Amino acid sequence: MNTGTLIVITGPSGVGKGTLVRLLTKKYPELYLSISATTRKPRPGEIEGKSYYFLDRLEFERMIAHDELLEYAEYAGNYYGTPKQKVQEQLQQGKSILLEIEVIGAGLVKQIFPEALRIFILPPDLKTLEQRLRNRGSEDEEDIKKRLERAIDELILSKEFEYELVNDDLEQSLASIEAIIFNKG
Repeated sequence: MNTGTLIVITGPSGVGKGTLVRLLTKKYPELYLSISATTRKPRPGEIEGKSYYFLDRLEFERMIAHDELLEYAEYAGNYYGTPKQKVQEQLQQGKSILLEIEVIGAGLVKQIFPEALRIFILPPDLKTLEQRLRNRGSEDEEDIKKRLERAIDELILSKEFEYELVNDDLEQSLASIEAIIFNKG
């Protein structure tokens, strides 16, 4: 049986990972999107079990203690992580899996799945990243400041990834990701 491909898409908060992943899964329904777990509160329009598994801190820490997460990290005061079981099941069935995760978690995945395809999404510049975060309207000023400070540290780590892609034009960025995933370019 063929084992599937694990595709990791990462980058700083506000860089457009979620938008690119939504476009990919809409265009390629054969890609399985792994749903992450988080302790943060849902944003407007997010759906339990589709956007994230929204957990309280105690439940998340129980999953950590029982080794039920492929990766996890704390980001802006909340935990984020990937439940391990579904990912392993889908890979064993030969499916390609998309992980949209934060940068530290993406580094941890490399240790467990060295063959994973890892794509780092970069902003055109920090000013654009800040504007994107503000335009979301889902974070207060303190959260935006924390996310921008973290982004500076994360951008340094981009060189550790197999692919780096500047998201300055959504259609071009999507085409570039398609080329990487499906060897079209």
